[in-house]
Amino acid sequence: MSDPTHSQGSQGAPLALPESLRKQLEDFRRHLWRVKIFEAVMAGVIGLLVSFLLVYGLDRVWQTPGVVRLGILLAGTSLFAVFAPFWLHRWVWRHRRETQLARLIARRYPGLGDRLLGVIELQGQNEAADSLSPRLRAAAMEAVAVETARRKLDDALPPPRHRRWALAALVLGGAAALAFTLTPRAGLNALQRWLMPFSDTERYTFTRLDHPPSRMAVPFGEAFEVMLRLSKDSEQRPENGSGRYGLQPAVGAVLEKDRYVFQFPGQQDPGTVVFRIGDAVHEMRVEPVQRPSAESVMATVVSPEYLQVPERTVDLNTGVLSAVQGSKVKITLKTNRALASASYGPTRRIESDAPIEEGAKPVEPKPYTPIEGALSLEGISASTPEIEVGENSFEMPFSWTDEYGLVGESGFRLRIDSLSDAAPAAYLQGVDRQKVMLPEETIDFEVLAEDDFGVRNAGIEWSGEFTKPTDQAPAKGELRIAAGGPEQRRASDAAAFSPAAFGIEPQKILLRAYAEDYFPGRPRSYSEPIIIYVLTRDEHAQLLKSQFDRSITELEDLARRELNQFEENQRLERLDGEELQQEENQKRLEASEQAEAENTQRMQELTERMEQLMKDAARNGDIDKETMKKMAESLKSMQELSKEDMPKVEEKLAEAGEQSNTPEKAKEDAKEAVEQQQKVLEKMQEAIEKANDANERFEAGTFVNRLKKAASEESGIVGSLVPAHPRIVGLKRDSIDPSDLRILDDAARQQMVTAADVRWIQEDLAHYHARTEKEIFKLIADEMRESKIDIELEDVRTRLMESNSFTATEGADKWAAKLNEWAAKLEGEMKKEDQQGGGEGDSPSPEDEDFEFMLRVMKMIQTQQDLRARTRALEQLRRTFQQP
Repeated sequence: MSDPTHSQGSQGAPLALPESLRKQLEDFRRHLWRVKIFEAVMAGVIGLLVSFLLVYGLDRVWQTPGVVRLGILLAGTSLFAVFAPFWLHRWVWRHRRETQLARLIARRYPGLGDRLLGVIELQGQNEAADSLSPRLRAAAMEAVAVETARRKLDDALPPPRHRRWALAALVLGGAAALAFTLTPRAGLNALQRWLMPFSDTERYTFTRLDHPPSRMAVPFGEAFEVMLRLSKDSEQRPENGSGRYGLQPAVGAVLEKDRYVFQFPGQQDPGTVVFRIGDAVHEMRVEPVQRPSAESVMATVVSPEYLQVPERTVDLNTGVLSAVQGSKVKITLKTNRALASASYGPTRRIESDAPIEEGAKPVEPKPYTPIEGALSLEGISASTPEIEVGENSFEMPFSWTDEYGLVGESGFRLRIDSLSDAAPAAYLQGVDRQKVMLPEETIDFEVLAEDDFGVRNAGIEWSGEFTKPTDQAPAKGELRIAAGGPEQRRASDAAAFSPAAFGIEPQKILLRAYAEDYFPGRPRSYSEPIIIYVLTRDEHAQLLKSQFDRSITELEDLARRELNQFEENQRLERLDGEELQQEENQKRLEASEQAEAENTQRMQELTERMEQLMKDAARNGDIDKETMKKMAESLKSMQELSKEDMPKVEEKLAEAGEQSNTPEKAKEDAKEAVEQQQKVLEKMQEAIEKANDANERFEAGTFVNRLKKAASEESGIVGSLVPAHPRIVGLKRDSIDPSDLRILDDAARQQMVTAADVRWIQEDLAHYHARTEKEIFKLIADEMRESKIDIELEDVRTRLMESNSFTATEGADKWAAKLNEWAAKLEGEMKKEDQQGGGEGDSPSPEDEDFEFMLRVMKMIQTQQDLRARTRALEQLRRTFQQP
């Protein structure tokens, strides 16, 4: 111990604490600071470990929200950030001086602490030596130092917690280490989530799902399934899982091939499904929505270039599109929602369902390559690329998925029918299949052309064929009637054909309509042909004679029917009135009335044919006036019969059969019917006689025409052989060119026909003379027999067969002149006879003058009509040349 006298200066300076006491207090302070600093550190470590373990533990149970994790992190770090500074301030900063330490010791040792406090205060005094004895202060300090040395100041420290806190930190650290050791990924995940509470780091679970969906759209009102797949790195693989839609009963699923498939019933309201698989809890929002559907389907069709039609848009609500081969089709769907993906195909060929005709060879199917691909998407529209339509029809299925992942309704498909561009069709309408006419006549008809993809042109073509040898070229020509267009599927127009307008001589004409479409290189299509016989006046007269013969035969047959009916009506007329009203006789009257109605109808039809025959005879011009007059008289009687007389008989028979009649009235009506029918029979007989008179003159006139026809045929043979003489004269048959040989054969055949006609003319002249006893006919027949024309004509044919064309030509020319001579002689004699018929020097009767005037007017009208019709034909020809 130092000497107190030396401890203080002479001026009374403060004394220092004894070295032992000072050292003891410093040790106490260091110990205090060490413990309390360690406690602060341990508290902070414990806070951090507890907050981490709390996050770790909570994450094992649920998806700890970021806010909760932030609160836990703040609470854990607050021991470092708040508690440790407070603790250090309290125990370190506030216990750095001896007085502060003395007060702390006083808590444990009050007496010692007070003395220490007093000693520490004494050392700070600075009084004069006379007021305070330095020795006394030094002695007091020494005494306190001795007493303090006898005690352990560490016992005065506050209760230490550092060991417990260290143990707790060690335990917590061990728990954390164990968590990292046993579940390193879970620990690391918890550490990340603890350190960064608001990060998007997912909670780690031992049962890990592979990207489970958080939202899902499901079909409205339809059962749906949710598939959750275990991740490959999942540490646990529970056998079962459950999912609960809202408050509905939970749905279970079993693990199969690392997948859980949950089947949920149909839903209509949005909800949340909570899945629990092991420690994994996953929530998924479910929104029931209608499946995506096509609201409209449109097709853009680009036809082949040759059709010259613009692009067209077709509404495909029916699901079927027809397009010509070579077209390009683009399908556009408009759906009720935006799509995520869409595709078409693979397409499937549609087999033809056309029945195979019996005996027909089956057609091998054409090769077909299916097509498929993705649709281009733009909002709610989805479009295919341009698809070329080939030879096969096909079916195109579509599928799509919307932005929610919903698949559209299955089974949506379109049918694309491939149409071949068929050849056009042409028709002639309003005309008989066969027609006989004079060159100046005109036939009117309609030309119709149809095509599935546009008519280009429609018209008529004609080609002639001579039925007898001639040096003239057969007729050949065409006429465009109607011009179509790329989108005109039907073209029609009226047409007029006049042989005279087109310079066609009498011959056989094959007339047909033609149609053209736009298909490249396709030939014309033709209608069924009609055959037109353009006749000479002689041939026309013979035809009229044949028709007149048939008409007379029908008139005679009708007269016999009327006579038979007249006899039946006479039998009925003999009955009294009461008998007529009996049921049996009423049926007889009804049958008689019906028969009379049929006869009237027949007479009307026959009258119409006779009227047309009269017009044709007037048009011919070569039929003599007297024949025409008698034909007109007969026609007049027939007109009166069909319009006036016969309907009266029918009317009276109907009145006789009425139930309301009295017997007397019925008797009277039957009598009047018989009387009227008698007049009908008389007029019918008169008409037959007039028709026979006309027919007799007609027949006489046909001899002239027949002779002229035979003469023209012989002249035709001459005309066909003369140009060929330089090539065939002097040659044998096997050396003649085939075309020239054909000319010889045609001439021989015609010669055979003409020879036969001449023989019939001879026989008919003889028969006619026998009936009429007119000498001119006997004279011509005798001259023909004496000339042995039949033998000579046969000789000409023989020479033709032997290729003696020159001598055959001379013979044919000779007999053509002779036949014309006989025709002229017969014609002159008939005209002379007609002139003598009215009496020499007598003037024509007024009736003849009236008829002749009427005949001239009729001919003028027909000529005007023919001229107008030919003008129409020529106008058509002019338009044809003006068309491009």
